[in-house]
Amino acid sequence: MTENQFFTAEIKEWKNSQRRKDQVIGDLYYEGQHDILQRQRTIIGENGQLQVVTNLPNNRLIDNQYALMVDQKTNYLVGKPFTLNCQDKSYTDALGKIFNKRFYRLLKYVCEDALNGGLGWLYPYYNEAGELSFKHFPAYDILPFWADDDHTILDCAIRYYTQEVWNGYQKEKVEKVEIFKADGIYRYIYQNDMLIADVEAGEHENYFMVEEEGQEPKGFNWTRIPLVPFKYNKQEIPLIRRVKTLQDGINTMISDFENNMQEDARNTILVLKNYDGENLGEFRHNLSTYGAVKVREDGGVETLQVEINAENYKGILELLKKSLIENARGYDAKDDRLSGNPNQMNIQSMYSDIDLDANGMETEFQAAFEELLWFINQDFSNRGLGDYEGAELQIVFNRDILINETESIENCAKSVGILSTETIVEQHPWVTDVEVELARLRKEKDEAMEQAQEYAGAFQTGNQNKGDNGEGE
Repeated sequence: MTENQFFTAEIKEWKNSQRRKDQVIGDLYYEGQHDILQRQRTIIGENGQLQVVTNLPNNRLIDNQYALMVDQKTNYLVGKPFTLNCQDKSYTDALGKIFNKRFYRLLKYVCEDALNGGLGWLYPYYNEAGELSFKHFPAYDILPFWADDDHTILDCAIRYYTQEVWNGYQKEKVEKVEIFKADGIYRYIYQNDMLIADVEAGEHENYFMVEEEGQEPKGFNWTRIPLVPFKYNKQEIPLIRRVKTLQDGINTMISDFENNMQEDARNTILVLKNYDGENLGEFRHNLSTYGAVKVREDGGVETLQVEINAENYKGILELLKKSLIENARGYDAKDDRLSGNPNQMNIQSMYSDIDLDANGMETEFQAAFEELLWFINQDFSNRGLGDYEGAELQIVFNRDILINETESIENCAKSVGILSTETIVEQHPWVTDVEVELARLRKEKDEAMEQAQEYAGAFQTGNQNKGDNGEGE
């Protein structure tokens, strides 16, 4: 078996694997494409088998609690910019230009990918201007080949995606494949279970080019595969696998409730007595069209009332939503613990599940940043911006958590003289930038000292004048 045959066989198996299906489903459910949209109304036919009917209400309602959980967990962990702590200020200044607002937005996308697919991928590359940039790839686009059982080192990876191209006057989808190897990227078209070299896009390309004055550009490659995995958990299990059945149950309940509410006297169970007509179809037609039917003198039409208990649906929905939140390890913003004036203990209790899940996710993200920083440090070194290979850097994720501000400020005030000013400022709820706030405090302190010195100088001058006047007398 050749290398291309090996990759072809792997792609064919992976495309239809359950793992990739779960990753695709997670993305579809986040976008609102749920299974309920394909549901059909069925009845028991004459032969006892289910058959599809189209004359009954078939509502397909979606209450997307899954998307709410994904957004909740994403914004909780990476909704706020993270903080860089390092003794070398030149390093944090250089990183500040890389970790700009565009990067924070990209990190949010990667976090969504990690939740929907079990892991998200970040690809460092050089753009047309020669600047280090980043792209994100969803989990269902990447087939990784790991060198270890813990999935921390990549041997190589395949990116599979579809692209729309014009063929004459018609659009058609082409399946593209990019294989990331140690010596660069190899591009193919996947057609009829075969890999065909993509001549138009370029069959092979190095990861980056270096052009020196007066010389031809030279291609270079990283010593690592430039794909950084941001995992949701060690097992790379998507969030949808935990809650899909619960989300489907919620959709089914609200859809069935509306179906039952719409089944009024014109399309529910009717009891006929001495009907003056040929068949039931004619009866249904007359009832639907005119709202009336003709019966014999001693005939009549009665309805069997099937009462719909809305409280039953409400109770089941509450149970399903509560179970979904617990299995997703999120929190209910309408929790009773937030009523009135909640103390910090009540707030922390409500956030306990999402906080535990975020702890595990942050551990995976910290390891991913360690890998990402290797590429950034290599870029700094190549550009002559400094060698930061062994620099100690701490990345602090500032979680977006509800707090009792009054209680937090009181605790900060009580900590004066026990903790350093910097630590207290870091914990104060009104502070958004610790360095800026500390600079303001230093400025105020310097101004106060200058003012005190001016007062002291003026006081001494006044005393001298009094002394001089006394001696003259």
